[in-house]
Amino acid sequence: MGCDGGTIPKRHELVKAPKKVEKVDKNAELAAQWKYCALSQEKLRRPIVACELGRLFNKDAIIEYLLDKTAERPNTQTVAHIRGIKDIKELNLTDNPEWEGERRNTKGDRYEDFNCGMFICPVVGLEMNGKHRFCYLQTCGCVFSDRALKEIKTDICHKCGDAFKNEDVVVLNGTKEEVEKLREKMEERRTKAKTKKSKKSKAAEAVSTPSESKDDTQAPQVDVTEISLQNGGESSQSAVAGSSSSSKGTKSSTSSATKRSVQEMTEKSEVFKSLFTSHSSAKRTKDQTSNWVTHTPYHF
Repeated sequence: MGCDGGTIPKRHELVKAPKKVEKVDKNAELAAQWKYCALSQEKLRRPIVACELGRLFNKDAIIEYLLDKTAERPNTQTVAHIRGIKDIKELNLTDNPEWEGERRNTKGDRYEDFNCGMFICPVVGLEMNGKHRFCYLQTCGCVFSDRALKEIKTDICHKCGDAFKNEDVVVLNGTKEEVEKLREKMEERRTKAKTKKSKKSKAAEAVSTPSESKDDTQAPQVDVTEISLQNGGESSQSAVAGSSSSSKGTKSSTSSATKRSVQEMTEKSEVFKSLFTSHSSAKRTKDQTSNWVTHTPYHF
């Protein structure tokens, strides 16, 4: 039974027992969900946003992801359903007065409460640390505990006063079943939005295109050649001559109106006529003209 050198093996060296399942620390798991961003794994800091599935993110991390989706980042599967800024909602949170954050002493000479949350419910006062269910409203973004919404049943937000429905309540960091229900609601909401957009686009196209009835009501164009053949060549020639004479008369009248001088207008005063270069006061003799060139040709 002995080994080389006189050693005696023990039981755990000879018998291989099944490995024990590693248990996750509950405090660490809750802290990762409620105190850290689900995408960047950094500490949550304002502004904090939540998606339609109830996950918490830093707004900066979501914006960086939306600007460059090709970059390699961990936990991108948690934000695969986020298409743009409209798919997230900025949360209106209530600070916990007992939360010290970075101000607390880290010497290790006192008890550190891991269950202390950064935020609390403004109605009941429960801490948002994962031990109590919390929800947020998609209309205004205010966050409350589930107990507050059940005890005080109302259709108006307790914090800001905006109206909401039961469909607008989203559970934060819910269970797998709750997340699946939220995903179904999200898909239904998006399909309804697509149908509304398609109906609006069809209505816009119908308004932009002219109706066929208006085209039918327009008078048909008459061919000049057919009329000339029916009534004879003389009538067509007279019509053409009349049209040409009328066009010449209009041209002459317009040309005479445009060529009319200001000095010939009897209704204008002499002061008004003297403003133009065609007035007699603007004309000078050779003695009055200067022998040098200036910027103004009428300088003397």
